[in-house]
Amino acid sequence: MLRIKICGITRPDQGRAIAQSGATALGFMCVRQSPRYVVPQQIRAIVDQLPDEKPVDRVGVFADATIAEIGEVVAIANLNAVQLHGSESPQFCHQLRSVLPQVELIKALRIRDLQALAAASFYNKVADTLLLDAYHPNVLGGTGKTLDWSSLQDFSPDCPWILAGGITPDNVQIALTQLRPQGIDLSSGVEHAPGNKDLNQIARLFEQIRLLSR
Repeated sequence: MLRIKICGITRPDQGRAIAQSGATALGFMCVRQSPRYVVPQQIRAIVDQLPDEKPVDRVGVFADATIAEIGEVVAIANLNAVQLHGSESPQFCHQLRSVLPQVELIKALRIRDLQALAAASFYNKVADTLLLDAYHPNVLGGTGKTLDWSSLQDFSPDCPWILAGGITPDNVQIALTQLRPQGIDLSSGVEHAPGNKDLNQIARLFEQIRLLSR
């Protein structure tokens, strides 16, 4: 089944509605510089409102945080997945997995060129999942920029991978036709403004995905 992660959740009502719409994961920005940043207590308030009948993964997004900082947020917010979006090394990922063995580890790679794509091989064994995002010199994610999908057609790592970067309801069918990721990640492509999701756009997204699977 295709994983569908909606990132940058900031509101309990929207988190619940998005989970009920069919998302399989919600992402919470734990990076203070992000316009979608939420403190751990805010994340927990959203997580506690999620529907029991449709469980979703609860992903904290970090960038160059310490293992202690990540562990504290995971405990307070009741997260079951961690996404590393900074310059974390494979060694750091290995250490984090040993400290949080029950938590899914997603390593995000910001793809600037083919050399950056080749770095994926260093994380295959230490991350549960890879996430490919578009590169921006000053912004970690949610930029609305797409990757060069043609350069990813032969991408086949040893672990599941998620496509991010500029996906919208208008181009999701093209992305999923060209590539075969195990998941997709959207943020700015389904927003009114940073952190304020557009539920109509999210409904369109799921309709486009359903049409593709018919």
